[in-house]
Amino acid sequence: MKQLFPSASGGIELFDEFFDSGLEESVSPFLLPEARKWGVNLPLKAAVTAAVLLLCSFVISFFPQQSSLSHFLLLLCYFFAGIPALIASVEDISNLEINIDVLMTLAAFLSILIGSGQEGALLLVLFSFSSAMEESVRSKAKGALASLKQLSPQKAFVVEKDGFLIERSVRDIRVGTDIHVKAGQVIPLDGTVILGSSSVNLVHLTGENLPLSRKKGDEVPAGARNLEGALTLTVTRTSSDSTLARIIQLITQAQEAKPRLQQWFDRASHLYAIGVISLTALFAISLPLFFAIPYLGTEGSVYRALAFMIAASPCALIIAIPIAYLSAVSACAKQGILLKGGVILDALAKCKTIGFDKTGTLTTGELEYLGMQTFGENPHAFEMAYTLERSAVHPIAYAIVNYAQKNHLTLLEMDQFTQVPGYGLKGEFYHQEALLGGAEWIIPKIPNNDVEQIQQALTAIRKKGEVCTLLLFKNNVSIFRFKDTLREGIETTLKALKAEGLKLVMLTGDHVESAAPIAKQAGIDEFYADLRPEDKLSFISHHSHIAMVGDGINDAPALARATVGISMGKVGSSTAVDASDIVLLQDNIELLTWLIQKARQVTKIVKQNLIIASAAIVFATMPALLGWIPLWLAVILHEGGTVIVGLNALRLLTRGKKSHASQRTSQGSRPG
Repeated sequence: MKQLFPSASGGIELFDEFFDSGLEESVSPFLLPEARKWGVNLPLKAAVTAAVLLLCSFVISFFPQQSSLSHFLLLLCYFFAGIPALIASVEDISNLEINIDVLMTLAAFLSILIGSGQEGALLLVLFSFSSAMEESVRSKAKGALASLKQLSPQKAFVVEKDGFLIERSVRDIRVGTDIHVKAGQVIPLDGTVILGSSSVNLVHLTGENLPLSRKKGDEVPAGARNLEGALTLTVTRTSSDSTLARIIQLITQAQEAKPRLQQWFDRASHLYAIGVISLTALFAISLPLFFAIPYLGTEGSVYRALAFMIAASPCALIIAIPIAYLSAVSACAKQGILLKGGVILDALAKCKTIGFDKTGTLTTGELEYLGMQTFGENPHAFEMAYTLERSAVHPIAYAIVNYAQKNHLTLLEMDQFTQVPGYGLKGEFYHQEALLGGAEWIIPKIPNNDVEQIQQALTAIRKKGEVCTLLLFKNNVSIFRFKDTLREGIETTLKALKAEGLKLVMLTGDHVESAAPIAKQAGIDEFYADLRPEDKLSFISHHSHIAMVGDGINDAPALARATVGISMGKVGSSTAVDASDIVLLQDNIELLTWLIQKARQVTKIVKQNLIIASAAIVFATMPALLGWIPLWLAVILHEGGTVIVGLNALRLLTRGKKSHASQRTSQGSRPG
């Protein structure tokens, strides 16, 4: 029998689920709650500790009487920054893999042999900071899968033959089992309704914030929220094959498929490391054969070869290039934009196409009341709808209630109120029954002579991409119209993106009737509707240099596979946020143009830094190898290049145009 453990979030999970999740060790079930706190961001804590120790050792080294203390602090620095790097390098060497990590570690520890321990410690500290940044980005990617698992219930109520409900783990429930889902619960497994009717909200799966009616014979996916009625389902897929499980698989595949740039860098670093190590050995052995120098001593070939290895270590690349990204990341953070890694800016600068989800991204995701059309006489139609919807919870209800309250409309006296699960609302006014709900429920109850005219009106409304609900009272029908509204200023933002040379595409799970008007209004010429998560992923996979902007779980696979995934921080699901590369914390999509411009600026400065850093390595290594300059001067030249590219990168903190939001703020604050 499987053991249970309390997770860091307070829930109960299985041990094997933890190992399969790939989450960091700080949430391990084997750790006590007090110990978990120490495990959070452990690589970064070790890097900071090593940096402080190195600084103290350097300062104390100016006092000869405290040399032993300086050496002790330097030893601790090697322990915190060097031991993890040494262990990782030994593992790489045992796997016959030689990379820049091995080169850095080897150069740092061999520096002790030539009396340059502090220079070696500096390399290790810089290296440990770089590793901590990489670990942080990896943990962000793992969070996408964890948030998906939290969305899906881990247990379900199984209906026994005698009618009793037994709570069981979803992992133990097989296809064909009957389960019971109460009102307000999330559907735990994919299934077909065999008893009951209700409305379910699929907003986290499809992005469309409109409840759908589900009755006997209809299929319901795992992850949908059951709103008002109870449902009994026959399970059609196990937990490992459910809708959410397939989305998890899509996200995993998408994350593993990127980025190509990183794969190229790994290959290049492998060749660079092997080349430097080989040249070091070659110089140590061959220099005395061509020059009149010994093997040992400060003028010997071994000393010069080790000096060459230390100077050739890409210190400038390791610290100065991340500073360029961090400067840009800091500038973006001030604008409310979270970047999960600096290389994302490089990828964004290369993007030629941007794909947008519709609901919650281009639009607010909230319905707006447009008006009503009445067939017959019912002067109090809207007040009736307001009175009924005040007790309901769904987007149409919010739209009607908000409009009524803004216009100070009054409620009617209602004798009875009933919520019909999966259909609509029923109430009694003036001793007459009133029904409010979808067309499929109301139309069969309308007199035949009015049906054709009403259906024509409904067809015209749907062609406009609008949503409607019907009120039936005394054989009089009122049609209430609603629409999803564009975000404020989105047309200006999209026009500015086009001016930057970008192609705009809308990808949505909504119907064509809903998508077409929004695309036209927003100024997007190309759009695709009725897309499932795998359809969006397929579109993204067949296009290179494409960014994707979305907010729902159905967008998560596409966000993960896209060259750059951009999610909405406020309205976005946690899975979309975790699967994306960039998060607009305040849903400030109007900053996309500014972000594109900043990314292109970063690319230019990074190229400059690459040239400067490469030149610094050349000017430091060759003179040291030939013995023209002492090691300390070679280190100064090498570290001087690091300082130069660092200062160059810091220009990104202030460089760039103001965002639209900033411009509006400054203009609004000008005195008249």
